[in-house]
Amino acid sequence: MAHQRHGNAFNDAMELLIENGFDGMASVLQILLNEAMKIEREDCLVAGAYQRTPDRKGYANGYKPKTVDTRMGRITVDVPQVRGDIDFYPSALEKGCRSERALKVAIAEMYVKGISTRRVTGVLEKMCGLEISSMQVSRASKMLDEELGKWRNRELGEYPYLILDAHYEKVRINGSVQSCAVFTVIGINTDGKREILGVSVSLSEAEVHWREFLKSLLDRGLHGVQLITSDAHSGLKAARQSLFNGVRWQRCQFHLQQNAQAYVPKKTMQKQVHDDIADVFAGPNGELAQERLKCYVEKYAVSAPQLSEWMEENLPEGLTVFELPQKHRKRMRTSNSLERLHEEINRRTRVARLFPNEASLLRLVSAIEMEISEDWIAGKRYLNMQTEMENENESANSKEKRIYRKNVA
Repeated sequence: MAHQRHGNAFNDAMELLIENGFDGMASVLQILLNEAMKIEREDCLVAGAYQRTPDRKGYANGYKPKTVDTRMGRITVDVPQVRGDIDFYPSALEKGCRSERALKVAIAEMYVKGISTRRVTGVLEKMCGLEISSMQVSRASKMLDEELGKWRNRELGEYPYLILDAHYEKVRINGSVQSCAVFTVIGINTDGKREILGVSVSLSEAEVHWREFLKSLLDRGLHGVQLITSDAHSGLKAARQSLFNGVRWQRCQFHLQQNAQAYVPKKTMQKQVHDDIADVFAGPNGELAQERLKCYVEKYAVSAPQLSEWMEENLPEGLTVFELPQKHRKRMRTSNSLERLHEEINRRTRVARLFPNEASLLRLVSAIEMEISEDWIAGKRYLNMQTEMENENESANSKEKRIYRKNVA
């Protein structure tokens, strides 16, 4: 019924589109947005305009103009207001705000990559038909910094699984070019959704820098961590043991495979060693994986004693994942999801090659990661946490019942 009541507006939009084609798209969008927001307000109030009904939850309270920069140009819409004990803001505009933020990210990304203000203005004029001044570009970057700062410092909650890693970017510091470490942590929450919890830029992966970064996560409310997956970098390892003492650690199996090659005495042995280690990691359970490891340690004791000693000491750190529900193991056994994130960041920072300062690097990486993280949250679950945990509990209960029946019999 609501759509029928607003039929005139849709007819007006169609007439504009027929008469003006693509040139009238901005006006069409303006009409459709205004009508969509009116319909949404009526649905929220459970009552149409001037409608008397006992189910009404509040009252319409006029409109407030808002100017929005879109890919079709700048348009002004009338945002419906309400009064009464009810919160309302059109979801259409919330989605529009996300597009507007994407536009700001584009401005900041171009600006960070060294593109001049004049060229940024020219690109946006061609893209959106907007006239952007140098002051607006600077203001957009400042607004973006504030928004990214809020995202980096937002309140956290319970995340059973964490994946930690760092990658390096070139930055000019005090007149010289240095490689700066970019720390990133991915968390999997209790709903099984992936989320980027934080990002930080430091001069190195020294323990003090990792500890400062991890402590900031705890200060923001991070709790309930059951497993951390990462490589064995000494600085990260020390910081993790200091702040997450008692939390299980899964050493990245991919990095272990890479590290093992440094102990292979002959090139002709590399593939066989790789396959043997893969066989250990492919074990159906932790007990059998340990048995396979013991066999391969003995196998290489004579032909490659250093490799044998290294395998015995290090490979068990890659077997912690067997303590997880079976369907969680594949995605938590390595830090590959972070490696893929780094590849995406490198793809977008490659043009810059060299950042003028640490702040510009943090701005761009934060913008990219915030965009990706929100896509993850809005997308499918990464892990089915509840079902798998319930299955594990049911299996344990069934085993206890079988033991009980056997004892009774």
